[in-house]
Amino acid sequence: MHIFSIIFPLIFIVLSGYISSRSTFLSKEHIAGLSKFTFYISVPAFLFLNMAQADLQSSVSVAGFLSFYIPVLAIYTLGYVIDRYCIKKQSAASHHAVFALGSSYSNTVLVGLPIIIAALGEQMVGIVFMIITFHSALLFTLTFLLSAKSQQTFSWRAFAKNMLLNPVVLSISSGLAVNLLGFTLFDDLVNGLSLLAKPAIACALFVLGANLAFYKVADNLQASLIATIIKLAMLPYGVYFFAGYVFHLEQSLLNVLVLLSASPLGVNAYLIANQIKQHQATLASTVVLSTVLSVVSFSVWLSILL
Repeated sequence: MHIFSIIFPLIFIVLSGYISSRSTFLSKEHIAGLSKFTFYISVPAFLFLNMAQADLQSSVSVAGFLSFYIPVLAIYTLGYVIDRYCIKKQSAASHHAVFALGSSYSNTVLVGLPIIIAALGEQMVGIVFMIITFHSALLFTLTFLLSAKSQQTFSWRAFAKNMLLNPVVLSISSGLAVNLLGFTLFDDLVNGLSLLAKPAIACALFVLGANLAFYKVADNLQASLIATIIKLAMLPYGVYFFAGYVFHLEQSLLNVLVLLSASPLGVNAYLIANQIKQHQATLASTVVLSTVLSVVSFSVWLSILL
């Protein structure tokens, strides 16, 4: 499939959401309602149904996990060091940890998953869900651990509760339990979930575009550009190197992992920055810049991989 044919429909939906929001055709209340349906109903139905029906034997790969998470943790460390010694030398550890998160956290659900389905089909989504399940938990926990000393009001109990009840984690975990226990969902339930799941990808991309209208590229453009370059250039190359030259993964699995890592910064990283009260403007700018420039990143990697 031609790269333009893969990327254009996804860009079209994101732009439609952005224009609808920017032109005030949709108000913040409209977008909030659509976001709630998307992330609490449609996307969870999609993730649950696909995880419940996934071929787990081909989805679980220790080498695949290591190929993805070793570079992610290495890039996280690099982001921390760059912020510590080059950007904000006298800042607290929480400041560096948030920048590290902004350099390594991928928008796997809203961007990575649609790209993979468009380019590779749905047969590889099982490994995507396994990666997604641990992705937020690992990076958010690491960020809060490094920030704990300066976050006196932070509650690990509340954080654990929010992670466990996160609709993405909960839907994937529930689908995994159904799959492992060998439960068979009756046809009428599957049909109902399928109807709810059908608009998930389109709605997620539309909502992403709509929400981009609320973020602005701030004055500290240098830090945002550094985080974007690390995220879109260094991280996918690291995954490509480990998957292809260290663990020698099969091409289909390598493609999935690289495309996931080439995804832009996820909006949830900005929400963490707001909670910790560090680098908020930087991560807001990085969300916008990395999302826009991910068109180039994906085009390059798709030309290499396909």
